[in-house]
Amino acid sequence: MTKAKTTSPAPRLKALYKDTYRKELQAELKLENVHQVPKLEKIVVSVGTGKSKDDKRHLEAVKNTLTKVTGQAPVERQAKKSIASFKIRAGMGAPIGIMVTLRGNRMYEFLDRLVNVALPRVRDFHGVGVKFDKTGNYNLGIVEQSIFPELTFEETQVTHGMQITFVIDGEEPEHSRSLLEKFGLPFAKEGGRR
Repeated sequence: MTKAKTTSPAPRLKALYKDTYRKELQAELKLENVHQVPKLEKIVVSVGTGKSKDDKRHLEAVKNTLTKVTGQAPVERQAKKSIASFKIRAGMGAPIGIMVTLRGNRMYEFLDRLVNVALPRVRDFHGVGVKFDKTGNYNLGIVEQSIFPELTFEETQVTHGMQITFVIDGEEPEHSRSLLEKFGLPFAKEGGRR
């Protein structure tokens, strides 16, 4: 006798994208084909270890933060190049960064929590920056990890920031911005404070 697989329901934002947002974006951006509509490919959450790369307490705090916030085990990144002024040798020694790559359901669940729970907890928040790279990917810097409710007060004693990169399959940065606005990412008003 084989066990039946139980499938959990699709994340809220993933279902909204498939059922509603994709059609709306195709109409708004005047795209002929549904395959031209921008889509989120992956989200990369990374933390640079910087000067504290030899501090085991800091590395453990960063790994714990990324594991709790993303629900996935982080990967340590080694230096790819030797840089004498930073005292770094390629592939040797302590990691220079720790990262997690999210795809599929976990990616949409993380985005939902980030937009609806974490960002509203930022003090004096006026929206996120509007700069996209040439290919339409978006980078968001978080100054302090304490905005995530998954972390306890004790886990936020060693403070560190994180970089969140949204890798988007789209034709232009304006298309990528439209997609992220549909998902609810609050961009700063033009000409206003950030």
